[in-house]
Amino acid sequence: MMANQPQSLSMNPPFGGPSASASAGAAAAAAAAQVNNKDRKLASAEQLVLELCNPDLRENALLDLSKKREIFQDLAPLLWNSFGTVAALLQEIVSIYPVLSPPNLTAAASNRVCNALALLQCVASHPDTRTLFLNAHIPLYLYPFLNTTSKTRPFEYLRLTSLGVIGALVKVDDTEVISFLLSTEIIPLCLRTMEMGSELSKTVATFIVQKILLDDIGLHYICATAERFFAVGRVLGTMVASLAEQPSSRLLKHIIRCYLRLSDNPRACEALRNCLPDMLRDPTTFSACLREDPTTKRWLQQLIHNVSGGSRVAALQAGAGLDHMLANQTRVI
Repeated sequence: MMANQPQSLSMNPPFGGPSASASAGAAAAAAAAQVNNKDRKLASAEQLVLELCNPDLRENALLDLSKKREIFQDLAPLLWNSFGTVAALLQEIVSIYPVLSPPNLTAAASNRVCNALALLQCVASHPDTRTLFLNAHIPLYLYPFLNTTSKTRPFEYLRLTSLGVIGALVKVDDTEVISFLLSTEIIPLCLRTMEMGSELSKTVATFIVQKILLDDIGLHYICATAERFFAVGRVLGTMVASLAEQPSSRLLKHIIRCYLRLSDNPRACEALRNCLPDMLRDPTTFSACLREDPTTKRWLQQLIHNVSGGSRVAALQAGAGLDHMLANQTRVI
């Protein structure tokens, strides 16, 4: 009789499920495989980091690490704490300074240093290394790249990757980061990119300015003098005019958020009554960009409300220095 029973009944354990011992064995095997895979990744990351200090192996190590940095857990502390690694990355950066002016940067050299910058972005992003990164003033090594004006692809790629490092710093709301960046004159460098960079570079640079403005220290810094306020306002206005011809919803979002934050300052809000671009007041100019973005549309509505008188009483109460700001508007623009 047993021989005639279906195979599934004669061979499977009770209730048709795997035995407890088989399940436990499979789970143990999976856990062991996961540990082994993690160990292999760590060993691979450690080997590549060691190779960064060998000039003959560095180029390939930079490429591999930059490609795989997302799968290597805690790569940032490994990079920071391993002997000579950060020095090797900085050596890659400073080695191309001579070709920045006059502009003579090749695509290969740009790619190589951008791989080094990608690893520094990893360090800037990690909570255990971010403060150490700032205390070492490493962002200053990137500023010559942001000060370039060539629009060729190698330079644009270099600017964008450098902005990515700064963007990683400001992404986490940290007043210490904002204070450091303001002390290093990051605003003029971002404004330069916002004027002449590609759409993507402009977007990242505007995001950085936005994050600085969203911090109270940053807002106070930019609104402390007419020169600073109108320098930012002039560049934002130029970008709005450009977007009317070549729309970008992502870039417009950051621009509007910058304006809205500026309107939180009473004197700046009063000044915006005279210098906010008319295209932002016109409900039709950017209607297509805002149709699928209710958040930005709401920001724009609040901005218009603020500069149309919603904050006028507070602005007049804060009046000290307002006349000076308005008097300087034409001179600064």
